[in-house]
Amino acid sequence: MQTSHSNANSSAGSHILQNIQGNVQVSNQHDVSYRHRQLVEEKVTIMQLPTEILAQIFLCCIPEDSDRTPAQHLDPVLLTTVCQRWREIALDMSSLWRKLRLEVGRGNWQHRAFCYDTYLKRSRGRQLSLTLECHNDDRKELRSLLHPYVNQISSLSFGLSSGASSCPVVAADFGGLEKLVMYTTSSNSALTTAHSVAHSIAQLPPSMRTLKLTDLWLDLKMLSGFNPLAWVNLTNLEIVVDALNCFPCLFRLCPNLSSLTIIGMFSSVIETSEELPHCKLRSLRISGDLLLDWTGSLGLFDIITLPNLRAIEARNVGQWPHEAFKGFLTRSQCPLESLIFGGGVVTTRQQLEEYGTIFPSLSLVTDPMRYSFYF
Repeated sequence: MQTSHSNANSSAGSHILQNIQGNVQVSNQHDVSYRHRQLVEEKVTIMQLPTEILAQIFLCCIPEDSDRTPAQHLDPVLLTTVCQRWREIALDMSSLWRKLRLEVGRGNWQHRAFCYDTYLKRSRGRQLSLTLECHNDDRKELRSLLHPYVNQISSLSFGLSSGASSCPVVAADFGGLEKLVMYTTSSNSALTTAHSVAHSIAQLPPSMRTLKLTDLWLDLKMLSGFNPLAWVNLTNLEIVVDALNCFPCLFRLCPNLSSLTIIGMFSSVIETSEELPHCKLRSLRISGDLLLDWTGSLGLFDIITLPNLRAIEARNVGQWPHEAFKGFLTRSQCPLESLIFGGGVVTTRQQLEEYGTIFPSLSLVTDPMRYSFYF
């Protein structure tokens, strides 16, 4: 009888789980209260479910890409308020507490810090993914909070507002960091902001593989000032630069890059005649500044050699340097699989046909309505 009852519960649980999974996949944008109501509608059945089924339901009710805060009315904290059993299960699931969005410099910091710390302790050593919104320059209070978790934090997104003139965190302090995203949350000068956070990225931890610097304009002087080994372990880089002259420096700083997305004001050609080989780069995405009326020549494909390149995407670079690009392909002998031309790139049908002849299996896409990348 016990086995039959357990099997019935498991069957009901599987049905509910499939129901919830389907709804989450179709409409992840629905708020948490909607998903909570789904659970309440089957309250009696759910209360009788085995712990492992409830645990799966809890995970499905929280989209992986959602920002989580320690608010009582939002998951996962909300799950701890339903009943004692749910609270015990939720608190025992360290995977529920791996992601957190923190705000620094607003409200009662002592209260916030207590809530954040309580939340993070529930991760019990699991890797953490944090989003920080910084509204002031108080490094001490933030470092004090994060210090016990510096080796747990594998992903860090950091937003700098108008109230913070410098970055209160240093990437090298996070021993387990694998991914860092930095961006501004105000209309401050992006170039000024980039200079203020230079110390944060001047040396990256050995574990770092992905760096995304969105709307932070870096210049050649800043990049040249970094330690030559500062970014040596990066495999993925998304960066905004003030000139194509940064290319040689980026190649030297990042010898292990597999993917590079670069956006910049390409109003002048690269001032070098040296060849720039990079043996590991597989994906290159390049876009000029959206507000610049570009009529010059990139000059980039005259000097780079990428023997392992699989994909190129270009946007807003004006007249496509067809002959230079063919020379680059001949020189690189790369196994190109994908070529995408977005808005702001001028090509001809004949040029596109030539690329198809050179690479018969090439996936060639023209997307003239899209002018920018989405980080």
